[in-house]
Amino acid sequence: MTTSEEQYEEVVDELVFTEQVTPGKAFGMPCLYANGYLFAGLEAGELVMKLPEPERTRALKLPGASLFDPSGRDMPMREWVQVPVQHAALWNELAHAALAYIRSFPPKPPRTKRGKAEG
Repeated sequence: MTTSEEQYEEVVDELVFTEQVTPGKAFGMPCLYANGYLFAGLEAGELVMKLPEPERTRALKLPGASLFDPSGRDMPMREWVQVPVQHAALWNELAHAALAYIRSFPPKPPRTKRGKAEG
């Protein structure tokens, strides 16, 4: 049986190779970026992703799936769904839906460095 980390790495490998996404970190978790936006990650052994409708509603119907609440204070992020490893067979499909959603946004401008005054 594969672990959630191994399942996540399969998703990452496929997306980085075929879709030119960038791995990184956010909320203390490994994650994926495209167009400067975070769109998926691995939190507590579950795939977390930003999904549009109707994919979000379909994903939330999966047993164990929930809205992502990184604060743990019952303040979930309304477009972000957390899907447990028992549904890992769907992770790639869901990650592609999240990627397509993010790519519908205009590219985010690069961040400027803080702390140094322009001279």
